[in-house]
Amino acid sequence: MAAALRRFPARSLQIRELSIRDESFRGMCEDFAAAENALAHASQLPIHVREELRAEFESLVESLAAEIEQALGPLKGLT
Repeated sequence: MAAALRRFPARSLQIRELSIRDESFRGMCEDFAAAENALAHASQLPIHVREELRAEFESLVESLAAEIEQALGPLKGLT
């Protein structure tokens, strides 16, 4: 959940509430944190695979962030 809270600080209440009641959302947040962690450590990978895996991790992070954002729904208070 911490990774989702860092990515979407304005949605912290929604993230906390949804993580309490939705196991699937918690799993999504765990996957997001793992992908961010993998991206953060990509520079330690062997040079012959580093850039390709970094691109894959970046894509995965963005895809999971979009899924989390979709699960949260529209930001309330915006018109």
